[in-house]
Amino acid sequence: MSHQNTSDLIEAYLKKILEQSEIIEIRRAEMADLFNCVPSQINYVINTRFTVQRGYTVESKRGGGGYIRIEKIRVVSYHQFLSQVDRLFDQKLSEKDASAIIQKLYEEDILTKREGNLLLTIIGKGSLDDWEKEDYLRATIMHRVLERLSYEEKE
Repeated sequence: MSHQNTSDLIEAYLKKILEQSEIIEIRRAEMADLFNCVPSQINYVINTRFTVQRGYTVESKRGGGGYIRIEKIRVVSYHQFLSQVDRLFDQKLSEKDASAIIQKLYEEDILTKREGNLLLTIIGKGSLDDWEKEDYLRATIMHRVLERLSYEEKE
């Protein structure tokens, strides 16, 4: 039997809705009531699992009529998408963010599963031994990969 935590359940619920509609609006308090949790847990899920690196934009309006709008990013132009991803980070990139980017590239059929797994191995902590420069090296590698991918025609 699978034991999912509340954050996993909230994420799965929101993603299921996003499968049917590319944009949703939710109220934090209503979601907290639905999942019997505190509103800050809703914030946590949205801030960590619905990021640009994972293919989502989030807009939040606070106050009495406040809402959180989550929109799935649609890839219209292959080259424009790669350029936008490349601009998400500068000289440093965490392993977590790099993994999210690789996952998004796979979901958009830009990378095969094998290519994605190879990249995950290359950018992982075990491969980048220089702890002082690990995030710098990872960013450099990902910039070069994105640059190379932008040279190729999407079939």
